[in-house]
Amino acid sequence: MPTKRIETAPTKRTPKLVFTLQMACNAPGVPNRRKLRAWAVAALRRQAQVTVRIVGAREGRMLNKRFRSRDYATNVLTFVYGQGKPLTGDIALCAPIVAREARSQEKTVEAHYAHLLVHGLLHLQGHDHEEQDQAEVMEAREIAILKKLGFPNPYHSTTA
Repeated sequence: MPTKRIETAPTKRTPKLVFTLQMACNAPGVPNRRKLRAWAVAALRRQAQVTVRIVGAREGRMLNKRFRSRDYATNVLTFVYGQGKPLTGDIALCAPIVAREARSQEKTVEAHYAHLLVHGLLHLQGHDHEEQDQAEVMEAREIAILKKLGFPNPYHSTTA
């Protein structure tokens, strides 16, 4: 008797993620590892090994100056180490800048961390926003991912 072959619809698999969180500063309002990891998984379309480092203003400034020749702390920096399998890189989130921007943009700190982590992970996967058309594609992707995570459009300012 021949065996019956059962075809199943392909399942949507979550990319495998090796996730490391480093807390280089003691800052209030930083989301926990579980949330950060869940947001990272939502932004990924392939296997990745990512370290997220929460830094203070001094380290954020030093990293930005050393790697981008800009002498100020910035909200997020992405460092890509490999585009192979898995994708590898680091993301530095500057806690005081994230908190300050969230206040000035009238967003929750959690929503801003989610946005900046998704933004950094899209950079890790090759997205960019140097040109207008690239920025539109990247922003649309960010908005869609954040919506799935239950966050509002990060580009819709309540202070405008």
